[in-house]
Amino acid sequence: MDRDRQNQPQGQAAGEPRRRDVVLMALLGIAVLAVLAFSGELSAPAFLAGALALAALGVVYFLIAASGSDPSPMPQIAPVRHEAVPQTSEILVERLPIPVLLIGPGGRIERANPAARAFLGLGAERGLLSTVLRQPRVLEAVSVALRGERGATVEYSTVAPLESHVRAFIEPIRLDVTGPMPFRAMMVLADDTSSKRAERMRADFLANASHELRTPLASLSGFIETLNGPARDDEEARERFLGIMQVQTDRMRRLINDLLSLSRVEMNEHVPPTGDVDLSLLVQEVVESLSPVALRRSIKLSIGQCDTKTVVRGDRDQLFEVVENLLGNAIKYSSDEAEVCVCVYHDRTRDSAEQAHERLTPDSGRLTLTSPVLDADQRYGVVRVRDAGAGIERRFLPRLAERFFRVDGQKSGPRSGTGLGLAIVKHIVNRHRGGFSVESAPGIGTVFSVFFPVSDSGAEANSTVESKVATSTDA
Repeated sequence: MDRDRQNQPQGQAAGEPRRRDVVLMALLGIAVLAVLAFSGELSAPAFLAGALALAALGVVYFLIAASGSDPSPMPQIAPVRHEAVPQTSEILVERLPIPVLLIGPGGRIERANPAARAFLGLGAERGLLSTVLRQPRVLEAVSVALRGERGATVEYSTVAPLESHVRAFIEPIRLDVTGPMPFRAMMVLADDTSSKRAERMRADFLANASHELRTPLASLSGFIETLNGPARDDEEARERFLGIMQVQTDRMRRLINDLLSLSRVEMNEHVPPTGDVDLSLLVQEVVESLSPVALRRSIKLSIGQCDTKTVVRGDRDQLFEVVENLLGNAIKYSSDEAEVCVCVYHDRTRDSAEQAHERLTPDSGRLTLTSPVLDADQRYGVVRVRDAGAGIERRFLPRLAERFFRVDGQKSGPRSGTGLGLAIVKHIVNRHRGGFSVESAPGIGTVFSVFFPVSDSGAEANSTVESKVATSTDA
């Protein structure tokens, strides 16, 4: 019985007491009219009209209650399902190209848009901000915002793995009104690396250019005065001075070109390249372009061990400049009729890439000038250049990639350079997230090695070639 009563419609269950109330109210009204009529306060026609009106109204409301409907029904509005429709603000934050984070109690990252995850290297799990951003001033500003105090703007810089300059905007946001921790901290990161680099490069360029150009300009000015004065009619002196002036002019031209190249590389050093380059083919092109230079001194250029097609992520022009600088230095500082060897390797780990060859001697000096972040899954393509020069003492190795540094004995003479070649190589390698190492033994020679991350397409191509070779060998 109770089950049947529960299965009745809600309108029918509510209609039974409503009908009873309508009948009682109608009878009560008629009774009041009768009392007024008997007391002489109400005439008989008025009593009859009132009684009929109450009876009619009672019948109407009785029928309405019997049908289970409401005399003044309200429109039913379907509830909105918020989880089915994403909020507009969340979509906007996700699509923003600038990093935005929401920091909760305890400094835990509650939300981070894709730009923030890429900028800070966040994985799928969002942990504490202090584990990914170790900047005390930023963390202190976040703590202040979580307490509901005024926001702040904090600038910070990092030097590893690459130099960067960032400005963090931190503001408190009140989300939970009733909870014990109602405030969150919203942090927006702005990368100012490009502008900071431009300012520093402008100052460095002026300082370096003025310092390095002062000597050749002074020489040219002195020779011009001499040719206009005492040596005006001296043909032998004029020929000799003009030759020296030509050498100084070429040196200034190389210096300006190297400074401009270094400035361009530094400007984009924080932006990794996205192209694909075949190192083996690139090395062959560089060897062909420098063969006439080596031939004039009877130096033999040989391409040693070259693995299968080695495709790395990189900018082709910059990688060409790296190999050209290393091979050009090897030719410049090798003795006549010597041999310069260049080799290419692929699919090496970071440790094996830094030591892609046997040591020149047990006591030779070896140093890594720059190295990428350790990643066990990343593979690298390696270019190794060995010369037959006088070698470099161990104490000079840490300074090889400094601007304008030249080893004693290389600062003057026909083989002197601008001192910017290896600095350019280091910055290009940094931009490509690669590594740069050197090994040298006085009296034996020097080996420079650079390595770059293998691209995804290159890794697939190499695995395909290796599988085909293994299949043919098994057959």
